[in-house]
Amino acid sequence: MENKGMKASFNTIPGSVTAPQGFRSAGVFCDIKRLGTGKGSARGHKPDLALIVSDAPATVAGLFTTNQVCAAPVKVCLARMGKGPVQAIVANSGNANACTGKQGMKDALEMARFTEQALDLPDGSALVGSTGRIGLSLPMDNVRAGIVEAAVELGSTPDHAARAAEAILTSDTRRKEMAVEFALGDRRVRIGGICKGAGMIQPGMSATGRRPAAIPLHATMLCFLTTDAAIDAKPLQTALNHAVAGSFNRITVDGDMSTNDTVLILANGLAQNSKPQLSKPKSKDFLIFQEALNHVCLTLAQMIVRDGEGASRFVTVKVNGARSFAEADAAARAVANSALVKTSWHGGDPNWGRVIDALGYSPARIVEEKVDIGYSAPGSKKVLWSLRRGQPTKASFEALYAAVGFAEFDLHVNLNVGKSGALIYAADLTENYVEFNMGDVNDPDSLGG
Repeated sequence: MENKGMKASFNTIPGSVTAPQGFRSAGVFCDIKRLGTGKGSARGHKPDLALIVSDAPATVAGLFTTNQVCAAPVKVCLARMGKGPVQAIVANSGNANACTGKQGMKDALEMARFTEQALDLPDGSALVGSTGRIGLSLPMDNVRAGIVEAAVELGSTPDHAARAAEAILTSDTRRKEMAVEFALGDRRVRIGGICKGAGMIQPGMSATGRRPAAIPLHATMLCFLTTDAAIDAKPLQTALNHAVAGSFNRITVDGDMSTNDTVLILANGLAQNSKPQLSKPKSKDFLIFQEALNHVCLTLAQMIVRDGEGASRFVTVKVNGARSFAEADAAARAVANSALVKTSWHGGDPNWGRVIDALGYSPARIVEEKVDIGYSAPGSKKVLWSLRRGQPTKASFEALYAAVGFAEFDLHVNLNVGKSGALIYAADLTENYVEFNMGDVNDPDSLGG
């Protein structure tokens, strides 16, 4: 499927992380969930360890959770960033390896080192990710056995990619994967990715794990990307920063930032495009690469919201007319994370009172007499306004009810106090989300971290 509306023309292709040249992957079952992971992970004989390998040394870029409680695998990745090429990512589901102390750090390092040994790779060339229940030690015998099996099972087909995509899932109901192909000069270049996430979703990631002022305090979001583009680490990080800022850092399911949020991209250069051209941030090649990476990241991020725990509606909250991006962002997040607003979305109630209330307690400058609130179909400029300049419009309740009755719609807010805007992709809050997450005192496995 070709996206002709983009500055760069590219095609969606199968294979996700194995679509780019020189990448192989595997997903295996090694019973990591045996210690009990609550209702957040599907029990049964399903893959729970993923391995992604580049046949050639790859440059790497990454962004990580800014939660002050940071899981061991994130700490390992942060320590290894900028230390040289990377050739493998090993990730498990069913156990977050978070809040596990010194043993957790030893286990995360062992996952990386054992992967390097199993694949005969240089020290420091493997990165690690984990997702699942907090506070439990990894069953390392199972993990090591899974790494050995995954190393044997590695392959470059779409099925191998799908197995890896499945192996990182927890409360997700479906795999999240995609890949695109595009031209850089006379070379064909590919970017592929897999991700997971359905609950504990409001990522606010940075390259250092430190929280910039613009990122708010908020089950894990993981994303692993591959490309055969030849690109140096610094411009690759620049491109990833921009792509994530407009995608994974723009989503919320429940307003909770995980201890494990991670996005990694490996670039092995096997497409043999002109590296000097792609390393210039204002060059045509770089802008094409950026557009493709933006598209992959945004598509994957939106898959997470659509698969949010218990979610029945996908709402794009668009705030304009703020004094600054930071204020527009704060206003959008206040609305998108309001329990009252999210439950009204679930009920199909066009309740503008809850929206303006959330705006009012946000840090943004709000002048009641200037606020506009309305609804539209996704991406449509035809807005049905329920509030204009702080006063209800003559739009009928029936028309407003119909506007929010779809599984997907846009919520428009204009603060009319400035020229800045921001948007957030959000899910509604349903009875199913509460049922899924409340635990059961009669089932100890459903309680705890």
